[in-house]
Amino acid sequence: MYTNTQASTETRQQDDLLATIIPLLDEKQPYEKFEHLDCPDIETYNNRKLLRIQGSLVGLAIGDALGASVEFRPHSYLQQYKVKDMQDGGTWGLKAGQWTDDTSMTLCLAASLIVKGEFDPYDQFIRYKRWYKDGYMSSTGLCFDIGKSTRQAIIEFEKRQKKVLHELVQKNKATKDTSLDEIKKQDFLSNYDLKCGPPESAGNGSLMRLAPIPLFFSESYDFVKQYIDKATILTHNDIRAIEACQFYAGLIWYALNGTSKEDLLRPDFYRRVLNINLHGDVLSIVQGSYKNKNGYEDGIRGKGYVVNALEAALWAFYNDGNSFDKGVLLAVNLGDDTDTTAAIYGQLAGAENLSRL
Repeated sequence: MYTNTQASTETRQQDDLLATIIPLLDEKQPYEKFEHLDCPDIETYNNRKLLRIQGSLVGLAIGDALGASVEFRPHSYLQQYKVKDMQDGGTWGLKAGQWTDDTSMTLCLAASLIVKGEFDPYDQFIRYKRWYKDGYMSSTGLCFDIGKSTRQAIIEFEKRQKKVLHELVQKNKATKDTSLDEIKKQDFLSNYDLKCGPPESAGNGSLMRLAPIPLFFSESYDFVKQYIDKATILTHNDIRAIEACQFYAGLIWYALNGTSKEDLLRPDFYRRVLNINLHGDVLSIVQGSYKNKNGYEDGIRGKGYVVNALEAALWAFYNDGNSFDKGVLLAVNLGDDTDTTAAIYGQLAGAENLSRL
């Protein structure tokens, strides 16, 4: 029998959960509305999976924050001044532990999934724009680090919003004072799509933020396959970025659901388990080219190019000896795009085994 006591307990659990979620989701706009949020009884949830979900997000944030202080430093510099722990200063003058765009965009995506209760790319774009313009989900309250393709995509999205608003005003369906972000999704999509990423935008900006999709849809890999491309092309409309994200989202989903590291890194995992088609450099990496490389001297690069970023993260994961500390430092000390390489590594390593952290 479902008693009043049980109902009261569940209500308190939901209230406690909401109390912790709401400030994180939107500290700048407290009127955030939860449209479809359904708070499960945490006691009955798969505890191991819940820990892995936490591990993926925490692993990403740790990698981002660890690499933030030396972002854009070359490998030669890090050979002399190796990162060993969180530290202040550096590229952005941050405090130890503060994150950059990798975590901010991840939180924007996670917030959208939680608040909307579904995959809503229009809402995701609004949150990315609020981060860019208002510092939403930033560790400092400002957007201080953003990739070229992401910036171009957000600017293009806002241009389209302005055109839609102009048309709505002409039809007396809105006023000039209407906020761009108040434009209804159906009004926007009746005029434009959401493919705002410039052609051949093969940066790592979509790969670094994708974890919330396999985490939110942790019960259905089919949903991950259905949505990962749509999430990618918002800012990175390039087949290399799309394929890298397809593969990495699949790895995270299967890691989350208990697949061993050994199986995840098998050369045929992409075809036999994920059932995706890959090509060119992405295919070569996925089939294990990184396994025969010792690191930077053999061509492993922590660069902004998505193919380099994927290879570097997989190389660190393969060589971490089941130690998160070792793997994340391998990623950071490659140099260059240090925070993103480590964030990409962290979202997989944390999902595979939270005890690494």
